[in-house]
Amino acid sequence: MYEARKKSAVLANIICVLFWGFSFISIKVAVPVFQPMTLGAARFAIAIVILFGIHRLSPAAVQAGVDQRNVLKPAREDLPLLIASGLAGVTFYFFGENNGVARVTASEASIIVAAIPVLTITAEWMAEKLTRKPGRLGLRNWLGAFVSMAGVVLVASVSFSLSGSIAGYLYMGGAALCWVAYGFLTRPLFARKRPRIYVVFWQNFFGFLGFLPFAALERANWGTPSLPVIIHVIFLAVFCSAFGYWLYAHSLEILGVSTSTVFINLIPVVTVIAGFFIMGDRLTSLQWAGAALVLTGVYLTILPQRSG
Repeated sequence: MYEARKKSAVLANIICVLFWGFSFISIKVAVPVFQPMTLGAARFAIAIVILFGIHRLSPAAVQAGVDQRNVLKPAREDLPLLIASGLAGVTFYFFGENNGVARVTASEASIIVAAIPVLTITAEWMAEKLTRKPGRLGLRNWLGAFVSMAGVVLVASVSFSLSGSIAGYLYMGGAALCWVAYGFLTRPLFARKRPRIYVVFWQNFFGFLGFLPFAALERANWGTPSLPVIIHVIFLAVFCSAFGYWLYAHSLEILGVSTSTVFINLIPVVTVIAGFFIMGDRLTSLQWAGAALVLTGVYLTILPQRSG
């Protein structure tokens, strides 16, 4: 049973990464019209409507620990985690990423984000030491994280240039830390057997609320969206926000934080390969080697642990 659930989680994470890999194209098209944080508010406003619709179509999602009459009614003890994870993984993550990408090169941004699996495993190792709980991390977790990060460095190194923006590095580093925090803040909710739709809906909702003050400050720079821009926003809302977070939460629930975050390093691989097939970009042998390393790192983390 677990192996079947594990396979479904791996597939969910791969699909999620595909959505997020293509999201950079849509963001690039939509940001000049909507502005970064306004775009975030728009896409997550649509996402919470989509997630509410999923809930209404899936009444069987009701599980123990949540009001049986309404699976989306938040339990009081969950609110701190729902609010904190929504702000960390939605509002503050995109605040850091959007401001960071505006100041550093795409290659620098990719490499900094690639540090997320290493940061996650380091945080989990420190937590194990502080709480003196039996370690769940093995050599494969560490090796997979570092190998996948090395792969991203190779993929990004072809177009690497140094921006020298300290502020940009801080923004991107902050975004990476926010994503690590998001994973650890989400884990206790699944430990309480909360339904996935419940967790993701409220994280998206509180993340959306967090965008509103920033969006209000950008109001003077709002533009008039064309039909192509609207289509890109809908793609970001439906596939990258609603379904993307729902799929990633499925992975977190089954594979855990450390394993799930390694898949994030597939995003730049998806982006460059998409550029190869859609834009006709030429990929070097170094980039293909980097892609192979990322895949190897991911594979190492999902290999079954030997017993005995």
